[in-house]
Amino acid sequence: MHICPLCAHASRFYAEDFQRAFSQCSECGLVFADPSSHPDAAAEKAVYDLHQNDPGDDRYRAFLARLAKPLIKRLQPGMEGLDYGCGPGPALAQMLSDAGMRMALYDPFYAPETAVLARTYDFVTCTETVEHFRRPAENWDRLAALLRPGAWLGVMTQLVISRERFCGWQYKNDQTHLCFYSLTVFQWLADRYCLELQQVDRDVLLLRKPGRPI
Repeated sequence: MHICPLCAHASRFYAEDFQRAFSQCSECGLVFADPSSHPDAAAEKAVYDLHQNDPGDDRYRAFLARLAKPLIKRLQPGMEGLDYGCGPGPALAQMLSDAGMRMALYDPFYAPETAVLARTYDFVTCTETVEHFRRPAENWDRLAALLRPGAWLGVMTQLVISRERFCGWQYKNDQTHLCFYSLTVFQWLADRYCLELQQVDRDVLLLRKPGRPI
């Protein structure tokens, strides 16, 4: 069994398919792929290069709107945000800019300028990204550190429902999907980083850092 990459506790066997084995943490509940099955960086980027994330695609914008709309309701025009893991076509950042927000971008492959990680923001978005984290403990520490008092963190990722559903779940078959979250894991994260958790759609969660916006 492997040590959990999120909370460093012991894990137990969870599931296995023809490609990979998966463990589940006995503490936080994270389900994660065997580290030996992780693709290297070149193979990972090759998968991302195939994604059709066109900012002008109405269907893709409707998909992202499930996070953008509830988040915008909680923001004020002129607020500063970071799209963390923006990918090759930062459609969400464009949607938020259109709503009057000032946006910065970060992606280890497509927008790797780390200066944007050295400051804080009124909100951070992380859509279809957290499942790709190789070192989730480091990434979640970083996400929490990016938030100003009163700031929002918007996350979109498909959630683990049960072991039975997981075994037939298409989402786990993507070799770049390394970590899988449930509501239990998100509550653990909220407690760990002293954030308020709200689920606004089946795979969209908002976490707020307490305090008054600066």
